[in-house]
Amino acid sequence: MNKIIYADDDTTPVNRLIRMRLPSLIIGLTLGLLLSFLTSRFEEVLSTNIEVAFFIPFIVYMAAAVGVQTQTIYTRDLRTGKANFQKYLIKETLLGFFIALASGLIVAVVTLVWFDSPKLSLAVSLGMFGTIVLAPLVALIVTELLQLEKTDPAVSGGPIATVIQDALSIMIYGFIASAILL
Repeated sequence: MNKIIYADDDTTPVNRLIRMRLPSLIIGLTLGLLLSFLTSRFEEVLSTNIEVAFFIPFIVYMAAAVGVQTQTIYTRDLRTGKANFQKYLIKETLLGFFIALASGLIVAVVTLVWFDSPKLSLAVSLGMFGTIVLAPLVALIVTELLQLEKTDPAVSGGPIATVIQDALSIMIYGFIASAILL
């Protein structure tokens, strides 16, 4: 049975840390290029409604932040042996829903006041909701799969889950904005 080798910056040699970290970062780089391609697919909505672009970093950040919280706590509990995937899946799905609901409502009001555009407000708030509600699921699934593959999820999970979440955020927001604003 293969045991997971955990990265420890205090004791692990630099060359070993590079071998542990670089593969997931290369995957992230590759998927990041794909993310740029995905963003370009929404050129029409972006060129006709430049305001849509104002919210891309914000939506991507919020989803990533929620995912990182989930992933950090789950990874920590995996290491201590306290993690139960099914319990985390239920709790984090509920947390994601309520955080997404609150964030979506807040951004709807701010966007409506700022731009006086109900359609833009709806697109941004639904995009925010959709991306945040999925973030804990992406974080948990990526972390669990890495754990099952005997790979330290603290090393590889962040870069992989983040770029997947970023791509999902761009697609969700882009499709919603296109459907509502075009």
